[in-house]
Amino acid sequence: MVTNAALDTVYSALGDPTRRAILTRLADREYTVGELAEPFAVSRPAISKHLRVLERAGLVRRTRQGRLSRCRLEPKPLAAAAGWLEHYRRFWEERLERLDAFLHELKRKEKTHGHDS
Repeated sequence: MVTNAALDTVYSALGDPTRRAILTRLADREYTVGELAEPFAVSRPAISKHLRVLERAGLVRRTRQGRLSRCRLEPKPLAAAAGWLEHYRRFWEERLERLDAFLHELKRKEKTHGHDS
């Protein structure tokens, strides 16, 4: 079971477009911090700060290889966040299905009672 605090940390980390872009890149492969910083118009210290936020959320793991720091995506917290959202997706899907059935029933009743819509 994922705690509310863990979800808060993950969703907070995902709230920034640069961090989401970093995660998108890391979904392909591991990168060094320098490689991650290349496409962004921010400094390397700023990228490192974003990486620390992602690490605290458990979304990124950094390992040292000599002088290089390599980063990789840790997908488990994303799966937990998606699982939490899934509950609400099902909730709204069920509501919309009930609304659709209700509207079909209204149309059917209108047709059987001779009303036009």
